[in-house]
Amino acid sequence: MLRKLKPIWILAAGQRLRYGAAIAALVFASCFLYLPPLVPQVVIDGVLVPPEGGEQSVIVTEGLRLLGGREYVAENLWWPALIIVALTAIAGVFTYLRARWSAAASESIARSVRERVYDHLQHLPCTFFDRSQTGDLVQRATSDVETLRVFLSTQVVEIGRAVFMLAAPIPLMLAIDVRMTIASLVLIPFVTAFSLVYFRKVQAAFLKTDESEGRLTATVQENLTGIRVVRAFARQEYETEKFAERIEEYRDLDYRLYELHARFWSISDCLCFLQKALQLGVGIALLITGEIGVGALFFFITAVSMFIWPVRQMGRILNDLGKAMVALGRLQEILSEPEESEPAPASAPPEALKGAIVFDRVTFAHGSGSPVLENVSFKVAPGQTLALLGPSGSGKSTIVNLLLRLYDYEDGSIRLDDAELRTLDRAHVRGQAAVVMQEPFLYSKTLRENLTIGRPSAGEDDVLEAASIACVHDSILEFEQGYDTRVGERGVTLSGGQRQRVALARALLQEPAVLVLDDALSAVDAETETLILEALRSRHGRHTTIVIAHRLSTLMHADRILVLEHGRVVQSGTHEELREVDGLYRRLWSIQNELTVTP
Repeated sequence: MLRKLKPIWILAAGQRLRYGAAIAALVFASCFLYLPPLVPQVVIDGVLVPPEGGEQSVIVTEGLRLLGGREYVAENLWWPALIIVALTAIAGVFTYLRARWSAAASESIARSVRERVYDHLQHLPCTFFDRSQTGDLVQRATSDVETLRVFLSTQVVEIGRAVFMLAAPIPLMLAIDVRMTIASLVLIPFVTAFSLVYFRKVQAAFLKTDESEGRLTATVQENLTGIRVVRAFARQEYETEKFAERIEEYRDLDYRLYELHARFWSISDCLCFLQKALQLGVGIALLITGEIGVGALFFFITAVSMFIWPVRQMGRILNDLGKAMVALGRLQEILSEPEESEPAPASAPPEALKGAIVFDRVTFAHGSGSPVLENVSFKVAPGQTLALLGPSGSGKSTIVNLLLRLYDYEDGSIRLDDAELRTLDRAHVRGQAAVVMQEPFLYSKTLRENLTIGRPSAGEDDVLEAASIACVHDSILEFEQGYDTRVGERGVTLSGGQRQRVALARALLQEPAVLVLDDALSAVDAETETLILEALRSRHGRHTTIVIAHRLSTLMHADRILVLEHGRVVQSGTHEELREVDGLYRRLWSIQNELTVTP
C-alpha cells in the first residue's frame, strides 16, 4: 500500500506542509471529539449512578477533579453540559481548518498537474499525436485530473483520520476495561481485510470504466469536429448508433462499479452492526454483574460509534485511491512520453535565418514502414521559390514536415543556412518559418487576433498590407465589425477561401525567412489566385518560398520545380524546361490545358 502511495507523495511536493497542518488539525479535532463522551461517563459514574462499593476508575476520579469536584458538579449540572458544547465547538474549528488546508493543497496540486500535463503535451513529438485520440487526451487532462483532485481533497487526510480515530481511544478503552476493549475491536481486522479485497477489485473495474469513458469522449469529439461531413453524407443515424454502442459499453462497465459498491457497503454494514451488537452484548453482561458502570458502557458505545464508521470508510477511501491510481497511471503515460529532443546545448544562429535550404540524400520513413522519402536531394538559395508537384503520397508534405522538424530525419542531411538542421533549436527554426496549410486552423477569436498570432506587435499598417496581399482585406471590411469580427471555432463562419486567405495573411505578417504554401490556394477562385500570385511575385526575394500545389498555374513561375513520385525526385527544372521534356509534368500540363480550353 505504501508503494502505491509513493506517486501521491511525489505529487504533494510543495504542499506537504499544508497537508501536515491539515493532519495536525485532524489530530486535535479527533482528540476533542473523544473528550465529550468522557464527560457524561464522569457525571454518570461519579455523580448520578456511582458504582456499588464506591470504587471509581482513574478517569472518573480525575474527571471530577478537573470539573471542580463531585459536590460542585452535582449542584451545577449545566457546567458539564457547557464543557461538552465547548469541546465540540473546538473540534468543529479544527475540522474546518483540516478541510480548508487539505482543499487548498489539493487544488494547488491539481492545478500543477493540469499545467504540467498541458505543457508536456505542447512539447511532445508529432508521432505521439499520430497514434493518440484527441478525445482520450482531453479525458486524461480533465476527468482524470479531477479524479485525482477529489482523492487528494477528501481522502488523503481521511486516511489519517480513520487511523487516528481508531488508535486514539484505545488507551482510554484499555484503561477502563480490557474485556470491553477486545469486544469493541474484534471485528475491525475483518472490516479492514474486506476493504483491501474490495480495493483490488474496484481498481481493475475503474480502469476499464475510465478507458471506456475515454473512447466515449473521443467519439463525441470526432463527431462534433466532423459534423459537417456527417450531415453532408447523411450519416447521423450511423453516428448515433456508434455513440449508442460506446455509451452502452460505458454504462455496463459503470454498472459493474456500482455492483461492487453495493456489495461492499452491504457487507461492511453487516460487519459494523455485528461489531456494535457484540460490544453491546458483552457490555450489558458486564453491567448486570456490576463489573462496569453505566458511564463506562456509554463511553464504549459512543467511542465505537465514532471510529467504526471511519474504519468502514476505509473502503470508500480505498475505492477513491484505486480510481486515483488509475487516473494517475493514465496521466503518467502522457508524462512519461519523451519530449521532442533538442541538441545539447541547443544551437541557434545569432541572427535571423536567410533561408538557404539543402536536402542531401534524405531518406525518411514513419516507424518501420516503407520510406516516404528516398534519397531526396535539392538546393534552394535564399529568396528563391521552390515548387513541389506530385500525386498524393509522393512525399511533398513530408519534406515540409522535416524542414520544420515536426519529424526528425536519420538518413541523409538537411542544412539550413549551412547549419545541420538537427543541431538547430526547434523553436528558433519554427519561429523563422510560416506555413499555410490546405485546411488552415483559425482560433475562435477576432480576425485581428488571428492575423497577429505569429507577430503580436504588428502595427495596423502591417496588418492591412498583409491582408491586401492575401486579397482578404475587402472581404473583411464587408463584415459589420471588420477586423474585430469574431470567427467561430476553426473559423467556421468564414468560407474555405476566406480561411485560406486569412491564414496566408497571417503567414505574410510574420515576415518569415521561409514561407511554405501547402496547397494554400486550392479553395480560392482563379481570378483571386492570379491576384495573390502576382502580389507574391512582387515580394520575390524577401523570403524563401516552398509551394505545394496541384494546379500548375500556381507553380509555373517558381525558380525551380521538383516532381516527386513514390518518395523520389523524378524531374527537376523550371516550367519551360519541364514542359519540353516527356514526363509527369508535361502530361499534367497537357491535361490541365485541355480542361481550360473552351469548347
